[in-house]
Amino acid sequence: MEERRGEIRVADQVVAVIAGTAAGEVSGISVHSGGLYQDLAKRISGGTKGITVSLADGSIRIEIRVSVKYGLPIHHVCRQLQEKVKEIVESLTGLFVEAVHVHVDSIDLT
Repeated sequence: MEERRGEIRVADQVVAVIAGTAAGEVSGISVHSGGLYQDLAKRISGGTKGITVSLADGSIRIEIRVSVKYGLPIHHVCRQLQEKVKEIVESLTGLFVEAVHVHVDSIDLT
């Protein structure tokens, strides 16, 4: 006989915090907001700066806006970011991450 345990839901905000923490582990990346209007919209909706999460059909799509440190190969650093975020979000939530979209909005010259 199959035992029913109920349903587990993970809020988008929780996934965004996990993704942001994972992104912080990638050297040369800074997650940031996309601008004044996006920042305001995210505050109103409860979003995390620079990270948008959408859940559809049991899988997660994550969009992250970042700054990359000058001199680093952007494609390599962003690939590391995608892999790290996917790995950590899946391991902590048990949900499938379909895509991690990375938008490089600026270069960090400091």
